[in-house]
Amino acid sequence: MDQELIRQRELFKKRALAQPTVEKRKIKSSDDSDRSAKRHRPSKPPREPKSSSFDYKTSQGNSQKFSILTKIVRFMKQRHQDSDTYPLTIDEILDETNQLDIGNKNKHWLITEALLDNPKIKIVHEDGEEKYKFKPKFDIKDRKALLNLLKKYDLHGDGGLLQEDVEESVPHAQQALKRLGDNIIYITRPNDKKKVLFYNDKYCQFNVDEDFVKLWRGVSVEGQDERKIEEYLDKQGISTMQDVGLKKVAPIQKRKKKGGKRTFKKLNEHLDGVLQDYGELKASKT
Repeated sequence: MDQELIRQRELFKKRALAQPTVEKRKIKSSDDSDRSAKRHRPSKPPREPKSSSFDYKTSQGNSQKFSILTKIVRFMKQRHQDSDTYPLTIDEILDETNQLDIGNKNKHWLITEALLDNPKIKIVHEDGEEKYKFKPKFDIKDRKALLNLLKKYDLHGDGGLLQEDVEESVPHAQQALKRLGDNIIYITRPNDKKKVLFYNDKYCQFNVDEDFVKLWRGVSVEGQDERKIEEYLDKQGISTMQDVGLKKVAPIQKRKKKGGKRTFKKLNEHLDGVLQDYGELKASKT
């Protein structure tokens, strides 16, 4: 290689190394800034699943909506207790409760959610319109129906009816209960002090000697369990009724078959002595 060219090449390298260079910085685009912001953005907490039952008291804008619904339910209940059991349209209900100014949004909410899901309101389709009526605990129209229901509960051993449910279901309930008189027995529950109504079956009534009543009421069994009561009766020579229920019979276990040689059925035994072997004849011909 020519020496002059080598010398020029070396000089070019020295000048290139001696010359300062400025590095051009890369400008971040708006997309890169958005990506970095998304990386450092705190993650949102997972949304809780919506419950199937709508809670009017805790929902947004609850105070006005709950007030509207409460006023309607109370009005429909009072109508039922006054024997006004025919259904009403939504406009008639709002007119009777002086709530025609609630707005279309709240009216739509009543039709599509509140009255539709309310357990105390029954929807009735009448004359091509959707109407509403009160839905009581029991379908009782008068005192005779109430007495029949109490008899049915007594016959099937279902207990009694809460007085508040009866007052809600029967129109003019206080008058009906007063006319039934001694056909009903009132018992106050000790846990919540609510009154329970039972049918008074007069056929089962009989007189008990006063001495037996005093003896019965004089025996205290507080703090005594059934075992101690049974032991006391045994000492006094009184036998107690034992459980005579059907005993469970243990299932019979099947015996396992002893393992051994299995015999197989021979086939074509009826052709024994009939079949012939032609192997030897074929060999002789060849």
